[in-house]
Amino acid sequence: MARDLVRLSDVAKAAGVSQGTASNVFSRPDLVRPEVRERVHQTARELGYAGPDPRGRLLRAGKSNAIGVATAEPLSYFFEDPFARVLMQGISEACDQRGAGLALVSARNSERLAWNIQSALVDGFVLLCIENGEKLVELTRERQLPFVALALGKPDETISAIGVDDYAGAQMAARHLAQLGHRRFGILAIEFDETHEGPVSGAEIAAATYSTARDRAYGYFEELALYGVDRETIPIYETRSTAESVRRGLDHILSGPQRPTAILAMSDRVAMFALDMLAERGVSVPLDISIVGFDGVPEAATASPPLTTVVQPIAEIGRRAVKTILEHDGGVHRESLPLELVVRRSTDAPNARS
Repeated sequence: MARDLVRLSDVAKAAGVSQGTASNVFSRPDLVRPEVRERVHQTARELGYAGPDPRGRLLRAGKSNAIGVATAEPLSYFFEDPFARVLMQGISEACDQRGAGLALVSARNSERLAWNIQSALVDGFVLLCIENGEKLVELTRERQLPFVALALGKPDETISAIGVDDYAGAQMAARHLAQLGHRRFGILAIEFDETHEGPVSGAEIAAATYSTARDRAYGYFEELALYGVDRETIPIYETRSTAESVRRGLDHILSGPQRPTAILAMSDRVAMFALDMLAERGVSVPLDISIVGFDGVPEAATASPPLTTVVQPIAEIGRRAVKTILEHDGGVHRESLPLELVVRRSTDAPNARS
């Protein structure tokens, strides 16, 4: 008999016991006499039977007690990006507290996407970095499991979502710099779409795939307009959130006709890359240029200089996403958590010589 075709019924027959007894040996061994347990295990080893498929047991139980986190980013994103690390910390803490497991599900490979979603042994999904991810939402809905989106490119009131008001957070950052007296700005943006890098126009911002970047840009523009700053005078460069793209973005912003006295960075990761590169150029922060980030990752507090930033409750977003899935009541749950501006030493009034 082929080893990969051996079933529990084969083991039971060869061991001279009922299938129910054989099943108890693997799932409820305390109900079976020791000598019978040993005979069944010995027979299973001889036939090459490793035990019941846990997937079948979980499907019969109707619950796997695990959360799936699906992302369109490479899985390395969870280990490399400071925002993602804090988010996963919150998700993991909530799973630990509830005795639930955690599975990372890759949506990067479109050819494998359907299989990855359909085969994941989870009770629900946290959908992360899925801007423009309609296919991922569609596949998740087909599983008929609860899911919560932490980023969506287009508003969809039928989808449970937890996040922050990016527009209001950007206003906080711009207001802080404007009240310090800054009137010359540059913006280092995160991604507006899936592939582009470089300067962006107003039309390109309006057509953005990713709502996070678009809302933050509009928040900056609208707030600065209150202080007489024309958006057309603000150079904005779309980075890919990598060191190399931030370097090119700084080159673009600093080479303009009027060097900015303040930079609005759409993420702490981008802001911290910029801090390092300005230091390499001999540009003092905040004496020559002030910088404000967005996210509130732990590394921002220990940057040189410590970074002023808009803090979002990243770990709490993750914890609430798990709670929403495990306590799913069949309804749509939408929640926006509060933001806070934390002022540190990367911002000050513009220098008279700037």
